[in-house]
Amino acid sequence: MSIVIMVGQLILGLSILIILHELGHFLAARAFGIKVEKFYLFFDAWNVSLFKFTYKDVEYGIGWLPLGGYVKIAGMIDESMDTDQMAGPPQPWEFRSKPAWQRLIVMLGGVTVNIILGILIFWILTIKMGESYIPNASAKYGIVPGAVGKKIGLLPGDKITAINGKSFERFDDLTSPKVLLENTVFTVQRDAKTLEVPVPRTILNEISDHDIESFISRVPRMKFVVDSIPASGNAKNTGLKRGDSIVAINGNRTAYWDELQTQLQANKGKQAILSVKRDTSILTLKTQISPDGVIGFGRSKKDLPEIKTIRYGFFAALPIGAKRAISTFTDNAKGLGKIAKGDVKFNKAVSGPVAIANLFGGTIDWVHFWTLVGFLSMVLALMNLLPIPALDGGHAVFLIIEMIKGKPLSDKFLERAQIVGFVILVTLMVFVFGNDIVNKFKK
Repeated sequence: MSIVIMVGQLILGLSILIILHELGHFLAARAFGIKVEKFYLFFDAWNVSLFKFTYKDVEYGIGWLPLGGYVKIAGMIDESMDTDQMAGPPQPWEFRSKPAWQRLIVMLGGVTVNIILGILIFWILTIKMGESYIPNASAKYGIVPGAVGKKIGLLPGDKITAINGKSFERFDDLTSPKVLLENTVFTVQRDAKTLEVPVPRTILNEISDHDIESFISRVPRMKFVVDSIPASGNAKNTGLKRGDSIVAINGNRTAYWDELQTQLQANKGKQAILSVKRDTSILTLKTQISPDGVIGFGRSKKDLPEIKTIRYGFFAALPIGAKRAISTFTDNAKGLGKIAKGDVKFNKAVSGPVAIANLFGGTIDWVHFWTLVGFLSMVLALMNLLPIPALDGGHAVFLIIEMIKGKPLSDKFLERAQIVGFVILVTLMVFVFGNDIVNKFKK
């Protein structure tokens, strides 16, 4: 059932994005009196569609090839490659008969709608949820670095006091795109020493093989106390009681929650000796750790980190939501720059349908769903602006060249460019899909 939910959310999310993107082209074309012949979700390759109907001389439908969608605009060399129409004399309702500036607006209509949609989604989410974060000041026991964090020199319990020499308020800034995409140096307080730990510019190559927790845990280091114990289970049979502190497993210190998790994973499926502090005494208890690395108790909520939430009114939430949307756009643009420079490997940075489906997950969480749709809307806007023939950005580049030259590029050139662009996109699609599958098996 979880797979059905995952695939369903993927199809719903992408369908919303594709339909609204193409609606941007559609509305812009109609605004300038340009005839639109088709409006399709997915491609009706070889004129095969799953569903279609005609309304006011426009054919609306759903194609069978789920690689995007399109609007067929009269007098334009596009995905349909309708060269017969281009052979006739230009008609006043055709795309090619309109001024270059109008055609440019039509080509940028989809990207514009994606950006507006992203801002709208993040605005509404900010109204509903506000902004929640863990204050860095509450990380009194420091951080919990993963394997990648330890590799660059971070240790459990380190207190990061500044990023690039500047103090920061939010603990999640440590794993923000600003840290991962820019040349970052952490100022670290370790016991009585202060030192600087640089974050390598290639850090994303390491993190992409795991997850962000492999860098720095999104939750600070915490102490813990046994709080709730089920009526039956290992914890009850062991003799644990509310208020106990497990200070060691098999003689290995477990003063913090991350140390406990490390020892539980090292001894999963085995019997172990617990050193338990109860009041002023240290008790020795035997326990059976489950194959999943669990004893079976709940910790006190008092030991969880402080979460601060800022609430915004209807209008105050707009600039906050817009900032989140634009940051998504610019962060992904910086990511493309890292790929171009060679700091990040292409196969480590790109994600396709399989990876995106995993992001949606196998449970229904509408806040998560719309957050991801907002993120993907901004990514789709950025991708469509790339100067690749067959993408909106490629068409826009040709139109800007036409405006500079004062005359249009030849139809033959545009036809060939469209074919080259389509081949590039299909090749990228095959690579990305294959990369998703390979990464899935690796993990």
